[in-house]
Amino acid sequence: MDFAAALDWLNRHINYEAMARAGRIEGLSLDAMRELVATLGDPQSAYPVIHITGTNGKGSTARVITRLLMAHGLSVGTYTSPHLERYTERIRWNDEEVSEEAFGAAIEAVATVEELLAAAPTHFEALTAGALHLFADVAVDVAVVEVGLLGRYDATNVVDADVAVVTNVGRDHTDLQGDWRWKVAEEKAGIVKGASHLVLGETDPRLGAAFLAEGPAATWRRGADFDCDQNRLAVGGRLVTLRTPHHSLDDLFLPLHGAHQGDNAAVALAAVEAFFGRPVAEEVADEALRAVRVPGRFEVLRRQPLVILDGAHNPDGAEAAGAVLAEEFTVDGRRTLVMGVLTGRDAEAMLAGVEAPTFDRVICCTPTSPRAMPADELATLARRLAAPAEPAASVEEGLARALYDAGEADLVFVTGSLYLVGAARAILTRS
Repeated sequence: MDFAAALDWLNRHINYEAMARAGRIEGLSLDAMRELVATLGDPQSAYPVIHITGTNGKGSTARVITRLLMAHGLSVGTYTSPHLERYTERIRWNDEEVSEEAFGAAIEAVATVEELLAAAPTHFEALTAGALHLFADVAVDVAVVEVGLLGRYDATNVVDADVAVVTNVGRDHTDLQGDWRWKVAEEKAGIVKGASHLVLGETDPRLGAAFLAEGPAATWRRGADFDCDQNRLAVGGRLVTLRTPHHSLDDLFLPLHGAHQGDNAAVALAAVEAFFGRPVAEEVADEALRAVRVPGRFEVLRRQPLVILDGAHNPDGAEAAGAVLAEEFTVDGRRTLVMGVLTGRDAEAMLAGVEAPTFDRVICCTPTSPRAMPADELATLARRLAAPAEPAASVEEGLARALYDAGEADLVFVTGSLYLVGAARAILTRS
């Protein structure tokens, strides 16, 4: 099966990523996914797994963990979602996206067993099974697996985590009804198994109880057992001091923007030390962190004018984005915001989070997703906040407007849905 045929086969299966869902959904089960991986020979049992959940920071944390493991000479498979531009981004081997040929072969393995199953897999189940199969096929030493949605009933939860990682609990994939934060925590806690070493980045002790209730074999908590103790702005990133139960590593350079990335790095280092059961040498940690790259997360694509992309796709992410802009990217010229969001998000909170009214111009786009909020609706919400907003017919038109008269001292900030950021990145990197 070649790459085009693999995508065609996947697209004939129900894709919940293209459907707006929030709040508690009844009738969820892992039975179908368990049947699928069992039919493939349970590839997820062929290697240890570091499993990552959380509202924000999962992708960055996965990248740092991957680099820390690679710095020890290990062969590492990494599975993340969604992708920015290409499906092959989701399945990585030693931090390089797999070839189209390898992707096609992985999906073909799943397609071959479909007729043996009680029901056809979903789009995400098939992708996940394909990734787990590929990692077994190339005999990785360890897999780093990012949860797609929450945790307990996510397709990735057929793995038994050696280390279960939680970055944080925030506003995403929820209807905000009742004690929604506790409900979100309970669902994310489902990745914690009895043999798991839990690395808990969420610092709210009430929410932490949801994860401890799953009975992990051991627990390290941010603040008490590990943390980012110092976090300073540096040219091109941050200088961080990371503390674990084993030691403290001072003034490590992390080439990522935003103070929140220091917290992600602390979680990642703790996860790797939990995995090894010993400290990571300072020179190894330094080498690994310097090599980390996370496309689409405060990624500077151009200068003069300054063009930055950031997939701040929920209110907490938007608030973090606003803070990073204020601290690290002040400019003398005009500031233009290009933004698009999905339905089901609190778009008004996201606009407020990035401080849309402080921009000289706000261009609203419709992301390339069936779940996209129309540009004119987002512009209406932005105007309610007194932001100078205007809709654009497409992402390409929105970018063209933003860049048309942008001077060397200006800023163009592209944010919101990862679908918007991915489409913008494709346009900017090919032009």
